[in-house]
Amino acid sequence: MKALVKVGYRCTSDCLFCHSRASRGADAPPGEVERLVRRAADLGHRLVAFSGGEHSLQAGLRRWAGLTASLGLDLGLVSNGTGLDGPTVGWLLERRLRYVHLSLHGGTAELHDLLAGAATFERVRRALALVSGRGLEAWVNCVVTTHNLGHLRGVVDALRPFPDLRLKFSMVEPRGGAGGDGGGLVPGVTEAAAAVADAIRHAEAGGRPGVAHDGLPLCLLPGLGERRSDLRSHGFASMAEVGERDLHPVDALNSIQPPVCRGCLRRGRCPGLYLGYHQARGDGELRPVTGRPQPNGFHWTLEGRVVGGTPGRCPILDLGVDPWDRGRHLFARHGGRLARYRTDTTDFTDGEVADVKHRLGQVYVDRAPGDAPDDFARQLVQLRRARDCDPCPERARCTGIFEPVEENVFARDDQRVLRLLSGLEGDVLDVGCGDGPYAEALAGAARDGRLRYTGLEPDAGRAAAMRARCPWAEIVEAGAEAVSLPRASLDHVLFLRSWNHLADPAAALDRVLTALRPGGTLTAVDNVGFGLVRTRAQAARGERSAAGFQHFRNDGAGEALRWLEDRGLELLERRDVGPETSNQWLLHWRLPVVRGRATAGAAGEVAR
Repeated sequence: MKALVKVGYRCTSDCLFCHSRASRGADAPPGEVERLVRRAADLGHRLVAFSGGEHSLQAGLRRWAGLTASLGLDLGLVSNGTGLDGPTVGWLLERRLRYVHLSLHGGTAELHDLLAGAATFERVRRALALVSGRGLEAWVNCVVTTHNLGHLRGVVDALRPFPDLRLKFSMVEPRGGAGGDGGGLVPGVTEAAAAVADAIRHAEAGGRPGVAHDGLPLCLLPGLGERRSDLRSHGFASMAEVGERDLHPVDALNSIQPPVCRGCLRRGRCPGLYLGYHQARGDGELRPVTGRPQPNGFHWTLEGRVVGGTPGRCPILDLGVDPWDRGRHLFARHGGRLARYRTDTTDFTDGEVADVKHRLGQVYVDRAPGDAPDDFARQLVQLRRARDCDPCPERARCTGIFEPVEENVFARDDQRVLRLLSGLEGDVLDVGCGDGPYAEALAGAARDGRLRYTGLEPDAGRAAAMRARCPWAEIVEAGAEAVSLPRASLDHVLFLRSWNHLADPAAALDRVLTALRPGGTLTAVDNVGFGLVRTRAQAARGERSAAGFQHFRNDGAGEALRWLEDRGLELLERRDVGPETSNQWLLHWRLPVVRGRATAGAAGEVAR
């Protein structure tokens, strides 16, 4: 992990878009930087980077660099480069300088100096030459504005003498100097994304692969989603602004993913829109990417054991609540041992991770012997928030301590599903029957003729396996979205762990509800997203595995309810997911009998 410490906001540049324009001149109080460096070391960070403003104006820079080295930490600098010279770079390298982040906003002095508000182009070029070839993780950042939008290729060309430096284009944020009308600095995200994509292609054509971007919605950068570069992707977990007394998790509170982004496959890695941009221009430029499978789980990976602390006192309170991400960090206690885990998943957003952990409570220890669990009831052990967290005044903002529960929540919650299925009679359609997770509950009624079962399964292999396993069943290789069903031919429709596998729920419902007889029922059972607590070896195996048959969504009962509303059904039962349940929800509906209308229809064959 890395930590970023702001040391002051004085600067040798006066960038037109500067975030800290209103705080210009403020410096960290005496001793604050040293205290935060020691704090980072105590928390297990491996690198501390100093930022500002321009830290080279700070008299304490050499003292801070010496302190990081003495504590066994690597050193990083986020700088405009104007204060770097040969002796300074050499001295810093001796103090374990490993990370450098410089800025170049144009390929010419005229353009760069205009945006930097100072004649710094040549000094930046000299700084680039000084850090190039040193084996550093060295980044060059170009802030994309209306002024340089048509000249991004020039930035690529200016870096040709320095092939080891990594280039990133960052969308200007509408705050600070670019706030309000921003002096016309803020381009549209659509045109900015097009210009950045063009510059990346130009760089690749010239032999510079891996040019990155940040601050732009990934739906506008098709094929370049993996190129997003931000503090987290650089390994920073914590940071502190000037005046903050402790390190805090790196967050994305200045951005938003509006409702239109829900279900987009790129949302986990995507920065969304800056709040100021969204407030001024809305979300009409966004083009969510949907209709393809997505994971329904992620993992927290072991970072280390927590040792020491004050007897009888919460160890997280001893460590301090502030540095830990409420969602992405996880402290798990078993017996007298406490372990710290973290997830860096990009399949789920920060909000979704926190939701899985705290609101839904879907955290499980993975005890599967293979790459991924295939029998939840036997291989997963639920973790719940420790009861001693309940009275704590920090509960609502703390990452919390979680403990294993002995109850088999999966088997318990399945009992209600089994009771519903055991009473079914007549013509039953099982949509997306898959591997037949509840086949045995239906087999008896099917064998003695009380139930006529038809399963729809779009996967040929699974369909063949179901035919072999359940000779009493009729299995049709088809998806619900395109199947043809005779009107009023079904007494019951089942979506048993298949709802979130539907590519188009509306189309599937249109098909099956026309076939449901008045008085018939529709039952949907499925799972929300969940998190697995894993060792590093388990996590590595899971990353290597190629999970098939993934979800198109991770709908809960509430989201599924919206698809089913206004379709003339009567809701009989709803079971939501929460911290005391498994990750399985249930909805049970009935099509009312209309007075004077026939309630029976001839059973018909299912046709593709």
